[in-house]
Amino acid sequence: MPATAEKPVEKTPVDFWFDPLCPWAWMTSRWVLEVEKFRDIKVRWNVMSLAVLNEDKLDELPEEYRDMLETKAWGPVRVVIAAQQEHGSEVLGDLYTALGTRIHNGGEGPTKEAVAAALDEVGLPASLIEHWDDTKYEPELRASHKEGIDKVGQEVGTPVIAVPGADGEQIAFFGPVVTPAPKGEAAAKLWDGTLLVASVPGFYEIKRTRTAGPVFEN
Repeated sequence: MPATAEKPVEKTPVDFWFDPLCPWAWMTSRWVLEVEKFRDIKVRWNVMSLAVLNEDKLDELPEEYRDMLETKAWGPVRVVIAAQQEHGSEVLGDLYTALGTRIHNGGEGPTKEAVAAALDEVGLPASLIEHWDDTKYEPELRASHKEGIDKVGQEVGTPVIAVPGADGEQIAFFGPVVTPAPKGEAAAKLWDGTLLVASVPGFYEIKRTRTAGPVFEN
């Protein structure tokens, strides 16, 4: 009898909502990409916005954080949502990597110059930077943000991760916040543990005091 080809392994879709401004989302995204090497998952990138999340409570925020949201948060995410709308969601992974490497690892910050350079690096049109001050795709940005944040509630931030549960319904959670991003089997073990905890009905929160800032590794 002729040999039969092995059926390809069907990868589990993992939806990941990010704002390119957030260093903690960046750390978590690098961890999830590491998990892809050891578990049968495939990340699907989605956009959310810290500016949208906090727009109704700016007067409650520390001045430095409020200033960052008002002056630095809108431009990058507007360019990212424009790239998605005009060139498809498949461009988000490489664009996010280029953005995060410059903004966070490279210390360039969320500047217009850094975003323009990231567009060039991944071969996207330079004209996308024109959306920096443009609200054309704000409805789509808000819709994408709402889709992610509605899964976890308004009292969290970015990233949001959602995966199919055993019953077919999505399990969604904020984080995990971890630095430095674990590598190898340690990354996979953290993934397994996170899913185990998040899948428990009624599970709400695990947290401890953060004593250090993000550690970026090239």
